[in-house]
Amino acid sequence: MICKSFVTVAVVIAAVLAMSPVRADTSEEKAVLVPIQALFDGMAKYDRDAMLAPVQPEGSVALLRDGKVVRMTLGDFANHIKPGKDKIQERIHDPLIRIDGDIAMVWAPYEFLINGQVKHCGTDVVNLVRIEGRWLIAGIADNSRSSCSAG
Repeated sequence: MICKSFVTVAVVIAAVLAMSPVRADTSEEKAVLVPIQALFDGMAKYDRDAMLAPVQPEGSVALLRDGKVVRMTLGDFANHIKPGKDKIQERIHDPLIRIDGDIAMVWAPYEFLINGQVKHCGTDVVNLVRIEGRWLIAGIADNSRSSCSAG
C-alpha cells in the first residue's frame, strides 16, 4: 500500500513538473525572446523600421478578435501600428519556450497597455526561425479579451 501511494505521488509530481512553464534560463532561450522584445519596443516607439527588423515581413499574423480571425503579414502589421499620442506597451510573462534546431515557439500570456492601463490581454504564440545565426519572427497569433486582472 505504501509502495502504491509512493508511486502515485511520484507520478503526480512528475506530471506537474512536466507541465511547468519553461523559463528563459538558457542563453538560447534568452536569444529567442530578443526579437519579440525588439518588436514590442518598436511598437512602443511607433517605429516601423524597428518593428520590421526582428521579423520576416512576409510572415503571418493571426489576431483572434471577437470570435473572428484578422489576418495580415508581419509587414502589414508594422504598417498598421500608426504613430499616435497614446503610449502603448505590450508585455509578456511566464513564457513557455520550445526550441528544435533552427525553429522555436514561444507561448506566453500578454498584456497590452495604453497609457499605462491594461486595454486587453490574452496569449501570444510566436513562431521563430534562425537564419544565419539570428532569430527572426516568422509568425504571430494571439487572442484577446478585455477582462484582465490588474497587471
